[in-house]
Amino acid sequence: MAHVISDECIACGACVPNCPVDCISEGDIYVIDADACTDCGACVDSCPVDAISAE
Repeated sequence: MAHVISDECIACGACVPNCPVDCISEGDIYVIDADACTDCGACVDSCPVDAISAE
């Protein structure tokens, strides 16, 4: 089960350096590549608006 980023995302980029498999990409909001996500949860605690959760 991959993690997802909701519309609550403020595109601050705090999650990106915490992803060990580099599966987070920038857009209007950040997006997690579900196929590459290892479900480690490293990104979750770095999000200041709690926009990342398990799918």
